[in-house]
Amino acid sequence: MSGTDKTAYEGEIPQEVREAVQVKAADGKIACPTLRKLAEDMGVGYRVAGAAADDIGVKVRDCDLGCF
Repeated sequence: MSGTDKTAYEGEIPQEVREAVQVKAADGKIACPTLRKLAEDMGVGYRVAGAAADDIGVKVRDCDLGCF
């Protein structure tokens, strides 16, 4: 499965990923490159990071790759 697969993530979302997304988000939004870097730094897939953002109500913006 590729990083650009937009299928909904159905696995467990680690709490530390949710918290990291919340810290990086500004005004309920996070830039796609920031979210991709966060996922890479935390060793999780883009889908996990995207699911964490969705779960806590953070919108992904400026996405050039269609990952989220």
